[in-house]
Amino acid sequence: MGQQNSRFRWPVAFEQRLEAPAEQVWPVISAPGNLEKFHPFCKRNPVEKWPGAESRDAIHYYSGLVLERHFTRWVDSVGYDLELFQERRPRATVTWRLSPVDPHSSLLRITVKPDIPHGWPVAVRWLPHFTFVRPVLKRYLRLALGGLAWHVATGQPVRRNQFGRLWGF
Repeated sequence: MGQQNSRFRWPVAFEQRLEAPAEQVWPVISAPGNLEKFHPFCKRNPVEKWPGAESRDAIHYYSGLVLERHFTRWVDSVGYDLELFQERRPRATVTWRLSPVDPHSSLLRITVKPDIPHGWPVAVRWLPHFTFVRPVLKRYLRLALGGLAWHVATGQPVRRNQFGRLWGF
C-alpha cells in the first residue's frame, strides 16, 4: 500500500487478556491453519507457505468472503505483521502482538489499519470510518479474540458464530 494512503488509515485495536502464559499461546497463534481452531467466523484457513515472514494463507469466511494474508514480519514468541488482500486489492495492515502479563496469563493485541473506504477523498473518509468501519472492526476483533481466549482455556475448537454474529462475516 502506498505511503501516501497509509497516513490516512486510522488504526483500530483490541486486546484480550488470556488465562494462559505467552509460552502456551504462541504455539496456538503461530500454527499453520490456526484460525480454524479459534476464529468464530472462519470456515477454512488454508496455508500456502508457513512459517515466517513470507508466510501466506487465506481466510475463508462462512459468508463466502475470502481474504488472503501475506505476512511481512515474524518475530517468534512476540507476533507478526501481515497485509490483508481481497482479490489482489489491499484491504488492511494487521499486527498481532503477544506479551506476558504474569506466569499464568498473557495479553494479545491486534491492530488493524483498514484501507476502507478505498480511494475516497480524505476529507470524507473519516465519516464512514468512525461511524461504520471502526465499530464493526472493534466487534469483529472482540469476538475473534474471545474465540482465542475460549480455545486456549478449553482446548476445544470454536463453533461458528459461537460468541455472536457479525454482519458480513
